[in-house]
Amino acid sequence: MEPAVAIEDVSHRYGDVDALRSVSLTVPAGEIVGLIGPNGAGKTTLVRIMCGVIKPMTGAVTVFGHEPRDLDPGAIGLLPQAFSPPGRLTGRELIQYYRDLSGASRSVDDVLAAVGMTAADDRWYERLSGGQQRRLCVGSAIVNDPKLVVLDEPTTGIDPAGRQRIWSLLKQLRDDGHTIVVTTHDMAEAAALSDRVALLAGGALVAVDHPDALIDRHGGTARVRIEPAEPLAPEVIDDLAVDVSSHNGTYELVGLEPYQLADVIGTLATAGVSFRRITWQEPTLEDVYHELAGNSK
Repeated sequence: MEPAVAIEDVSHRYGDVDALRSVSLTVPAGEIVGLIGPNGAGKTTLVRIMCGVIKPMTGAVTVFGHEPRDLDPGAIGLLPQAFSPPGRLTGRELIQYYRDLSGASRSVDDVLAAVGMTAADDRWYERLSGGQQRRLCVGSAIVNDPKLVVLDEPTTGIDPAGRQRIWSLLKQLRDDGHTIVVTTHDMAEAAALSDRVALLAGGALVAVDHPDALIDRHGGTARVRIEPAEPLAPEVIDDLAVDVSSHNGTYELVGLEPYQLADVIGTLATAGVSFRRITWQEPTLEDVYHELAGNSK
């Protein structure tokens, strides 16, 4: 099957700055791909190239087999990171406005309901909260029922319940056959949403895979965090017989297997140590991020 997006050896510069360096990425049709990476990693530049806003200096990009600028504009729904629609339109008028631009058949009521903005449809955009505004912006990007939806930081400023609604919407769009590319700094969001995650650092593509596969390969081992009532004595730390680091009264134990947690608790009990909290933490996509891109600028 032809991929939705094929990016081959793309590079781009702004003056003396390499925004992208020989990036190749394939986005299969019907997937959600999360783009993650530090500020300045090249995510927004890649999104702009993908949507035909700018042309790469070298390399090639096709969307559904065509150069982005040759596609019907309705084939791509784009939400930029910075987006300022007319402030004196109501929520309903705003969605209607972008619907009319594309001549799409998706109903305004359906879009308002999908982003959770039905109750605020008669309020001016400029009088809505930042999170409500962002929900409407997501609605404006999907009202044309595009085959490819590209969202740059779509849930910025949205409260947890609203974020869950947007995640559910994007998963439903994916299940209905749409292809979605999302940039985010929220590693929990990337892990929850993405069929695959693409990590950019310093303009280069560092890793691409399913979130769980990246965690298995680069996330490291599980950690135990202990918050004792008093600092641990050196001999207690020695008795734990694992690598221990401390910061602001919290001790982190690395490299334990689950069955060893009972031994840790037993050692603390024998030493008469009381603690406020002890937690077991599996590696996450955030650990992958720090491992592969934590030193990038």
